Amino acid sequence: MTPAEVSRETFDKVMVPNYAPGGFVPVRGQGSRVWDQAGREYVDFAGGIAVSAVGHVHEKVVAALTEQAGKLWHVANVLTNEPALALAQYLVAHTFAERVFFCNSGAEANEAALKLARKVASDQYPGADEKDSEKNQIIAFENSFHGRTLFTVTVGGQPKYTKGFGPLPQGITHLPFNDLDAARKAMSDKTCCVIVEPIQGEGGVTSARQEFLQGLRELCTQHEALLIFDEVQCGVGRTGCLYAYEKFGVKPDILTTAKGLGGGFPVGAMLTSEKIAASFGVGAHGSTYGGNPLACAVAKAVLEVVNAPETLRGVALRRQWLVDGLHLLNKKYGIFVEIRGEGLLIGCELAEKWKGRGKDFVKAAEQNGLMLLIAGRT
Repeated sequence: MTPAEVSRETFDKVMVPNYAPGGFVPVRGQGSRVWDQAGREYVDFAGGIAVSAVGHVHEKVVAALTEQAGKLWHVANVLTNEPALALAQYLVAHTFAERVFFCNSGAEANEAALKLARKVASDQYPGADEKDSEKNQIIAFENSFHGRTLFTVTVGGQPKYTKGFGPLPQGITHLPFNDLDAARKAMSDKTCCVIVEPIQGEGGVTSARQEFLQGLRELCTQHEALLIFDEVQCGVGRTGCLYAYEKFGVKPDILTTAKGLGGGFPVGAMLTSEKIAASFGVGAHGSTYGGNPLACAVAKAVLEVVNAPETLRGVALRRQWLVDGLHLLNKKYGIFVEIRGEGLLIGCELAEKWKGRGKDFVKAAEQNGLMLLIAGRT
């Protein structure tokens, strides 16, 4: 079957129905624009769900992929490779991290982070049977999203994503987001980690308060628990810093990153310290495609574009353009009760009279050549 012989209707005939894609099939992109099978142009405000950090078909990223495609595609983790080493070196040089683990997605990065947190606790605080630690409680937050594996979807604080998949992993406590008192009451010496999004993406583009993140940092230090920042969606320049922890002035023990890291090429990473990484000794965890030469060559090119001072400075300027425009729309039509987020991670909460009609807005935008997303309740 050639591309010309497939259409949106083909999806309903051959694909598992776990998605409900829009009414057109994109075939080409350039910068912030996408074109469908009929040649119609759209402005892409969705970015593949916060993935296309440098737009579509960025020339530097295409060049990196093309060059690597002519050299080496895959070796798996029985060998290392130059692009993986270069990318890890770049991340270590430009973040708090001393060690990097590569995988394919944000879910895998979070899975690795959560497993590592329990492994560190097991190594340092073994249980009575010397096999599993009693220090295994994971603290997470309501309306969070950390991936779709059974472990990460359970840690995410949205029951709609776990319904029908039980029994679920245990030892996970969900607390209200931005409620430091609740965290203070729930944490103890049995807590092995706290995982939090500095900005909740799928939970409605809700920013953590600086004092909340700082308080979590202090509580984790007090209880000898690890602080994990899930920056899968808010990282890679989206806030105007390479990673959001810099913006908030709070350093985690582990940081996870994906989405924008590859600019559209599947890649994820977990960043941490040398001491913490030591618990992932040989054979403790792995990924067949993690550190793939193609993915790592692309990701390094993306980071070099994003981490340029002019790119990061441009985030604030472009945010102001967008927010000013949204306020003008709101003044005329009364659509939103709040416009929130940081940098170019922007969310608009619908006014009461439009509650529950998020899908209608997305559909109307599509019909007018604009790609939008729903985050949180519709």
